[in-house]
This record gives sequence, C-alpha cells and structure tokens, in this order.
Amino acid sequence: MIKTSKISRIRNIGIIAHIDAGKTTVTERILFYTGRSHKMGEVHDGEAIMDWMPDEQERGITITSAVTTCQWKDADIHIIDTPGHVDFTIEVERSLRVLDGAVGVFCAVGGVEPQSETVWRQADKYRVPKIAFVNKLDRIGADFFGTVEQMKQKLHADPLVLQLPLGVEENFRGVIDLVHMKQIVWDDDSLGASFSIDAISDNEKESARLHRENLIERLAEIDDTLMEAYLSDAPGDSISTQQILSAIRKATVDLKLTPVLCGSALRNKGIQPLLDAIVSFLPSPVDIPAVKGVHPETGETVTFPPDDKAPLSALIFKVSIMEGRKLSFVRVYSGKLIAGREVFNPGRRVKEKPARILMMHANKKERIEEAGAGNIVGVVGLKDSSTGETLCTPEHPVLLERMEFYEPVISVAVEPKTHSDQERLDQILDKFLTEDPTLRVQKDEETGQTLLSGMGELHLEIIISRMEREFNTQVNVGKPQVVYRESIESIAEGSAVFDKEVGGQRHFGEVRLKLKPLPRGSGNRFMADVPEEAIPAIYIPVIEKAVMESFLSGVLMGYPVVDVEAMLIGGSQKESLESDLAYTVSASMACKEALSRGNPFLLEPIMSVEVLIPEGFTGEVIGDLNARNGKIEGIRPKTGYQAIRAIVPLAHMFGYSTSLRSATQGRGTFTMHFSHFDRR
Repeated sequence: MIKTSKISRIRNIGIIAHIDAGKTTVTERILFYTGRSHKMGEVHDGEAIMDWMPDEQERGITITSAVTTCQWKDADIHIIDTPGHVDFTIEVERSLRVLDGAVGVFCAVGGVEPQSETVWRQADKYRVPKIAFVNKLDRIGADFFGTVEQMKQKLHADPLVLQLPLGVEENFRGVIDLVHMKQIVWDDDSLGASFSIDAISDNEKESARLHRENLIERLAEIDDTLMEAYLSDAPGDSISTQQILSAIRKATVDLKLTPVLCGSALRNKGIQPLLDAIVSFLPSPVDIPAVKGVHPETGETVTFPPDDKAPLSALIFKVSIMEGRKLSFVRVYSGKLIAGREVFNPGRRVKEKPARILMMHANKKERIEEAGAGNIVGVVGLKDSSTGETLCTPEHPVLLERMEFYEPVISVAVEPKTHSDQERLDQILDKFLTEDPTLRVQKDEETGQTLLSGMGELHLEIIISRMEREFNTQVNVGKPQVVYRESIESIAEGSAVFDKEVGGQRHFGEVRLKLKPLPRGSGNRFMADVPEEAIPAIYIPVIEKAVMESFLSGVLMGYPVVDVEAMLIGGSQKESLESDLAYTVSASMACKEALSRGNPFLLEPIMSVEVLIPEGFTGEVIGDLNARNGKIEGIRPKTGYQAIRAIVPLAHMFGYSTSLRSATQGRGTFTMHFSHFDRR
C-alpha cells in the first residue's frame, strides 16, 4: 500500500499535450520506473494502463482523464493523464482546475501543435506552474531548439533549457544535465531502468558551458541571491547546484519560467530526470496559495489552508459511472475526508455520506479509510452531488469556485432500434449526462427526435460506441431534422361552410377570414371585426382557438406558421343550428384556404456564429462561411486571434466543426446559437 506522506511531499500533476505527442507513453514509463506497474503498456499495442477503455485501446487515443498515484524519492505523485483531442477539452479543463502543476509534452518533430496551445492556455487560466518535456528526439526530423523557439512564439512562454539532447534522431542516446554538468546515457538492454552518469564528453563541453551560462544568467535576472553571486569575481565557483535548483523551483512556482527537459519516452530515455524535476520544481499543495471560497450565507470570502487539521474543503471535479456505480473524483484542499463520516454540499444544501474512499490507479482501486489535504481520490456513495460542486462541513460551509463548461456545438438524432433498447436509452443517457457536463440531451417536441449534442463528431461517436459496448443498447444515428417555419407574403382571404349532421344532430357554421403577413418576429395575432348577427360573440373564442391551432401546421410542408395576422371578417349562422363543432371546423378550413392563397413560403432557422481563429486563417474561414450562405457581421481582433461574427443558416452548419479544424489545423473554435428565422 502507498504510504501517506507529509503534504509538502505531495505533487498533484497533469500530463497535457496535443494528441499523439506521447502523453500516455510518458505516463506509462513513469509508472514503470516508480515501481507502480511491472510491465510497460504500449499505446500502439492497446495495452496502456491509463487508456483502459476499449475505445481508447482501439483508437490509440486518450478519451477520459485517468488518475493514478506513484512514489518517487519519498514524494507521492498524483498523476492525471489527460486527452489531447479537442473534442475532450473539458477533461483537461476540469483536471487543471484541481492540479498544482503540469507537465507539457511536446513532439520534437511536430513542435508546438494546435491542441498544445489550447491546453497551455487552460493551464495559464488556472495559473498552473508547468515544466516542458520535449519528446520523440529519436525520430527523423526532431528539432529540440526549434520546439523551444515555438514555445516562445506560440505559447508566449519563457522556456528555461535544463538539458541538451546527446545526439539526434537515430543517434539520440541521452541528455546533458546543465544543472549538474553531467551527461546521462541510458542502457538500451535494461528497458531504460539503468543509466550511466558521466563527465560531459570533450566535444560537447563548450556547448554545455555556453548553455549553462545562459541558464544562470536567466535565473540571475529574477533571483537577487543568484544575481549577487553571478556578479562576483568568480561566478562559476560561487554558485552552488543547490542555489540553482532553489532558484529554478521558485521561478517555476511563481510562473516566471518553464523548465525544459528532453528525451524519448518510447525508447525509455529521459524519464528519471523528468521525475526528479517534478519533485524538485513543481509545487506541493503548501507552495500554492490557500484555496478561497465564498460563504454560502454571508457571501464573505473564506480561506482554507492546506492542512489536515483545518475544516474540510473539497471539490468534485469529475463523476464517472464504473461497474454501474457512481464514482466521484475529489480533490481535498483542506481537512480530512473520512469514509462513513457525513459531509455537506452547500450548493444543493444536502448532506452526503462517503461510503468508500479509493486511491485510484486508472480503473483499478485501492480502498483507504481517509484522505487528507492535497489528496486526489475516488469516492463512492455521493448520491446527489455532481461535477464542480463543493464538499465541506456544516459548521464551516464554503462554496469553491465552480468550473466552467463549454456549450456543445454539434448534434445528432438517436433512436432505439428495438423496444427493449427504448426502455434502457433514457436511463443510459442520464448516466452519460452525469459523467459529462458538455453533453446535452433534448427531445424535439416538433419532430419527436431525441437530440444528442456534444463537443464534436468524435465525442458523439464515442458516446454511441459506449452505449453499444458498455450497455448493450443499439441505436440508429442520423442528423437532426432542421425545423423550418412557414409564412405568407400577400394578403389573402378564405371562407368555409360546415353544414352536416353529426350524431343525429345538424350543425351549421360559416367563417370568412382575411390573413395578412406581419414583420419577422411579430408572432401570430387574431382579430375579429364581425357583427353579432353574423356570428354570435360566444363563438369568437372558439374560432380564434381553431385558427391558432391551424397555424401549428402549414400548407407547404406541415411546419408551424409564423408572423401572420388573422382577421375574422364575416360569416353566418342559422338559428339553433350553430355549434362549437361547426365553427371550429369551418374556421380551420377557411384558414387553410387563405394560407394556400397567400403565396406561402418557408422560413429557415438562422444561427448566430462566432468563430475564434489564429491570425493567418481569416481568408479561408470567411470563404467557407460565405460558401455556406453565411453573412459576415464583423471581425474583432484579439491577442493573436481573430473573432469572426456571422449569421449562417442552420442547415448549412452540419459538419462545420470538422471543416473548421481542417481549415485552421485544428486551432479554430466556434460557438453557435439560434438568432432568428428568415426566408429560405
């Protein structure tokens, strides 16, 4: 069992990067070298420990963030391996919300790729200290310094190079440690478990000396103690390794510099120094500001220090359904979470009882009795609480800052294949909604479709796949039907007479209507201008109701009719024969006739779209929007980005997320909401 350690020895870190940069491979090597696993799981073989879902193993990508714990040099490292695909950005967002530090993994060939920018910005948003690991230095085309330069340009980061690659591409064999001025070479026969630390070879000494000087200069600029030593007569002799390590740690925690290390995770090179850097440079829970929240009653700001003896404050950052049970992932900021002891959810004003507390290792679990400040654990038994909600004690209530969730951008219609699937579908969708705050389900009253909305086509594809795999529920999937509206463009009249015997009784009623088009967005109106002798006043509400019901289904394609004024202008009665039935039927018939004569046309839903893209892609994106019958309403520059506002018919927006990613190398995002109906 993993021994508990002092809070200052805890490291809560996330592995973040673009898809296929090597995040999961780095995590698998960390688990192997720390003794947490005894076999290296390979992503390409579908055997990675952290990618435990069948869809992850088949596709070779991370879909859901997995939590694990390992030890290195007496430090407890809690690791969250996050997805790299943009469709699963919320998994990164909610992980970074509870982490103290992050390791950004970059491909030495691809450099700083689009999703790397997104996750880096998310880490900046939560002020998470970071170290960078330039991976895949054994690959053809690897460029360590090119990647470091891209970090400056694309991420606006301030990288601090701590290692140099020893050899490149197929000759890559180790790294030069600029802090200790040693070279580390890994033994290929030991799966990277053994390595030699030697003096730097003669042909690398000059380059190492220059880069070390640059390293000390950069640190001296922000550290007064180092600056004094640097300006002394013999800077090389007067600055100790411990001083350099302390300065790097302080600069990292203060978000001033980003230490950069390098290696090749797949070839088992560079991971042990990365672990050393995680322990040495990334903050423990006591190194970051104490968590702040709001008192739910008074609204005052309250602070909870990272201490086991302080009142409990914890945040549920993720909910998962595992083996049919609800598992809540919780970050404990202060106090202790104890199995069987009641806690309070101030947002819902309910008490909860954690039945079991679990130390997580991907989908494997180890039961513990309590979790102290700084820990990330799984909790079973929280019935009413969900993602983003706070747990505390009733005596010291606090609401921690809620998490922000993205609005879905794409929808599909789902329908069960069999009657038994129908019974299960609603329950399964409820479970997915509990797990995933970016998922939406709504029933379209007008088409009867169940619409499933998510962050992208892959996101929805995975949900459908999980329905079939995990819950054995088969569904048909199709695009949602666009719901149009109908209206008329000219004034028209219609009349109808109902004169029939129904149920042994004769019914009579005549109605004459005049329909007039109204401006867009006016809605429908009914007016009556008819003498009492033509139609008794008691039947006017009956006629109005019949007309409004007729507007629910137009004459073109059966869509609702909008922006029309109906005026009752005439009719007739026969004494003792008039009835609700007669006037209802005749009003409906007269309305349909007038609609047919009024030159009816279709109105389509128009969406308001905002597209956020990096500079340089504007022309292509605007061209694509124009091709979709869109109208550009404005372009607003942001820092390094352009925000394009447009209105586009909904029918032309299907598949847009894929087109936008293709046009912007995956770096563009967009939001969309209903604006108005307009003529098709």
